[in-house]
Amino acid sequence: MNRLQTEGILYLIAFTLCIPAANWMLGNVGVVCPQDGPCLLPVAPGLMAPSGVLMAGIALVLRDLVQRRLGKGWALVAIAIGAALSWLLAPAELVVASTAAFLLSELADFAVYTPLQERRLILAVVASSVVGLVIDSVVFLGLAFGSLDFLAGQIVGKSWMVLLAIPLIWLIRESDSRRGVVAA
Repeated sequence: MNRLQTEGILYLIAFTLCIPAANWMLGNVGVVCPQDGPCLLPVAPGLMAPSGVLMAGIALVLRDLVQRRLGKGWALVAIAIGAALSWLLAPAELVVASTAAFLLSELADFAVYTPLQERRLILAVVASSVVGLVIDSVVFLGLAFGSLDFLAGQIVGKSWMVLLAIPLIWLIRESDSRRGVVAA
């Protein structure tokens, strides 16, 4: 196994684990955990979001890295494995909502990230993440809670995670350029 495949496997494992981690966090991690709703974290002054938002934001970037190193199919495999693991950690309605949200945002990701990645990796990750985080948030909140009350918090929270990942994406792009690596 070469270095790029090893990186891809590590991204795949991390992406796969983000899905059940996000679902688990919704019921267990937050500054406020109301009886009839998700645990919440502040994502900006006066703005709260369900706590799984942090893992979901990281997942948006990791799925692009999985696609870059291993190809599109592996991102879909990771969603399926992550969903299966989630059944052990979270209520069924959250698992169904998060799986549907990840799958639909992944399809949008294919449309945005895939054509951009070879020429403009940072733009590809940011653009696909923005599209994906909106789709993911709307689908998840609608299915899981029947409300878009936390939409602004979801978008801001996921955006923070994407922004924090930009230096890593830059390093990957530079390393790939030096080695003459093209995407999977």
